[in-house]
Parts: sequence; structure tokens; C-alpha cells
Amino acid sequence: MPDAARRGYAVCTTIRSGSTWLAELLAGTGRLGRPAEYFSTKFQKRVLGAGYPEAVREQAAFALEHGSTPNGVYGFKIYPMQLDGLSVRLRWTAWFPDLRFVHLGRRDLLGQAISRARVNQTLQWRSTMPAAAEPRYDGAAILGAMRETVAQDARWQLFFARNGIAPLRLVYEDALLAPEATVDAVARLVGVEGPVAAAPERIAVAVQRDGVSAEWRARFLAEYGDRDAMDAPPGG
Repeated sequence: MPDAARRGYAVCTTIRSGSTWLAELLAGTGRLGRPAEYFSTKFQKRVLGAGYPEAVREQAAFALEHGSTPNGVYGFKIYPMQLDGLSVRLRWTAWFPDLRFVHLGRRDLLGQAISRARVNQTLQWRSTMPAAAEPRYDGAAILGAMRETVAQDARWQLFFARNGIAPLRLVYEDALLAPEATVDAVARLVGVEGPVAAAPERIAVAVQRDGVSAEWRARFLAEYGDRDAMDAPPGG
């Protein structure tokens, strides 16, 4: 079992929420851990190589070792479906010492859904990765991504409520505008004292929204927008 004197946080979020940007912002401080998606075997094997462990316990150990900064603060990010696999194999809240929670959301749900539908086609999860295919507009895929994102976020809300957890709540759009305030909030959460400087210039990833995203937004709203209905029509 890891040293109980350590402390850290889980970034609880949904796909295409800006969590990679946030993770790089926090890692760039050198004092707030190195959060990454350590429980995505497929992604980590792509990034770190075929030797990345597949066993959950080994991934948790990897997260503690590689997700920590020298001051003992660790961080990792996690999606609800990854928690499903983690929780049946490991009592993760006991494994990770003094675990705190960050909930990262995105105000622009349609923008998040467009990003998710697009990345499912291109496989360009980060701006630093090449696209595997050209994106094609698919309104049904965007709607499906929106519904899935809402469902995933609702699972986090339920998790927090039934466990009496009051997470640090961050909004991606606000964090983009105020990176220093974001860093300060996480520092307070894990008890890191003294100034912790944000260094946005160290972030390797860039925002992937472009003219295609704007075009898809307009087409989706024209196709699925209906203020007289709560949800899209059956079959939509």
C-alpha cells in the first residue's frame, strides 16, 4: 500500500471536456501532480508503448509513481466507464491516499458533442496527433455524443451525491480564461502552500475548434433544433 502521507486528486470528467489541456496546465506547475488517463490501457499503449500494464493494480501503481510531482502530490483523470472497471478490481479510494476530487465540465455541450463526434472519425485525440481520416458531418452522431455526455456527467453527479462528496468544480471555458485561478484552486484543494505559478506556454496541445466545427454547429442546429420539444424527435 502506498505511503499514506501522500495526497492527490482525481479529475472526474467526460470525453472531450478539455481534460488534456487541464492536465497539462497542472503538470506544468511542477507541484500539482502529473494527471493523465492512466486507466485507459489502449491509449497509454499507444503513447507509452506495448509494455504499459493491463492489470488495474499495476496501472494504479503506475499512476502513483508517474503521476506524482516531487512534493508528493499525485493526479490522474478518469471517465465513468473507466471507474466501472477500476472499482470492481480495486478499492481505489483506499489505494490512493488522501484522495480529493475535481469535477471538470464543459459549458458548451454542443461544442463538446461536435468534438467527440469528430474525433471518433479522425482519431485525432490531441492537436499534436495526425488525423487518420477527414471529418464528415453526421448530425445523428453529434446527437448521440451529446446524449452520452449528459449520461456520463449525470453518473458523476450521482457518485458525488450518494457519497457526500463536494468536489472542486471547474468549467473548461472558465479555466481557459483564468489559468492562474484554476491552478490556485487545485493547490488549495491538495494543501499546497505558497505561490504555484501557472505556465500556459508549456501546454503542448492546442484548441482544435475551427471552421469545420462552426459549420457543423450551424447544420446541427438547423437540422435538430426544436424549441417546442424537450428532446429530438424519435429516430432523430
